[in-house]
Amino acid sequence: MRKIVLIPDSFKGTVSSREICDLLEAAALRVQPGLQVVKLPVADGGEGSVDAFLQAMGGRRVPLTVCGPYFQPMQAFYGLTADGDTAVVELAACAGLPLVKGNEHPDKSTTYGVGQLIAHAAAAGARRLVLGLGGSCTNDMGCGMAAALGLRFLGEDGRPFVPTGGTLSRIRRIETDGLLPALSHMELIAMCDISNPLYGEKGAACVYGPQKGADAEMVRFLDGQLRAGAAVTEKELGAQLAELPGAGAAGGAGFGAAAFLGFRLQPGIDTVLRVVDFDTKAKDADLVITGEGRLDSQSLAGKVVVGVCRASKKLGVPVVAIVGDIEDPLDALYAEGLSAVLSTNRVAVPMAQARPRTRQDLQRTMETLLRLTALGR
Repeated sequence: MRKIVLIPDSFKGTVSSREICDLLEAAALRVQPGLQVVKLPVADGGEGSVDAFLQAMGGRRVPLTVCGPYFQPMQAFYGLTADGDTAVVELAACAGLPLVKGNEHPDKSTTYGVGQLIAHAAAAGARRLVLGLGGSCTNDMGCGMAAALGLRFLGEDGRPFVPTGGTLSRIRRIETDGLLPALSHMELIAMCDISNPLYGEKGAACVYGPQKGADAEMVRFLDGQLRAGAAVTEKELGAQLAELPGAGAAGGAGFGAAAFLGFRLQPGIDTVLRVVDFDTKAKDADLVITGEGRLDSQSLAGKVVVGVCRASKKLGVPVVAIVGDIEDPLDALYAEGLSAVLSTNRVAVPMAQARPRTRQDLQRTMETLLRLTALGR
């Protein structure tokens, strides 16, 4: 082989996609020193998304002081690719759950700082913006983010305010004439791997509110606030997006990104494949290697492995998945273009016992794969 492309998902809670790429590259070069290795770590929208894209495309972190979850100043960042064309913003960078650990108040927290990051990226000249909707501590329907970008939310007294999760029902009017003009000239993509609607039993508050510190009473309150916010948004803007898959992402920021700012919500793997120009980088590869912690029936639901398989199949490039655990049968994945699956569980023990061995087993599995391909030659 002359060239391989590495594009794995993370092994959740064990190894990041970026580290997996580095581990597999090191193992591959031990077996075949002259091999060209292209690393495309997968970002899922949460913490680490900026670094994953920068590793795949080159570029730098841009530090910026913005509003934190409770409107306090804090140091955050976004990513700007080497060509300056694409900016990547993690909502979690200034509205993430770890930032409020031990002080969770989803009725009071804001995404305002996220809008400030977006505004700075637009001023820097980015023509495409990727927003990662993951790991939020908020439930403000993305209103804070929109307010930072010039949208005006007016209360009963006609005065503008920045709504939070507990004050969405106060909105009476929404004015869009102050929205940052640069946004209309940018491609706006929001990475979203969940399909939850804005409100209801499968909505933002009911499903994710408890992990943000909301008890049962608070969950009901927050859900009611989201319903009120959606109603006034429909009345003011004509946006009927509460049932949009992903509207409930990041405390309703999926809804706000689409309704207020014009973002397109799409699965993370679709975003990665397009933004990093996978087709160009993989078309002359001899092999594409992907993977995730567990390969099962859920892997067909728009997840990384099936997305990579479909894209590679169009290019005529074979795909091998290196995974932790495998659920049979996998006929549907083979039909999508998967050539083979290798498990890292080399000593056949329960996953709890195999997890500490993951890094060394990833490398040994990679070495085995390349030795097998050498036999084929």
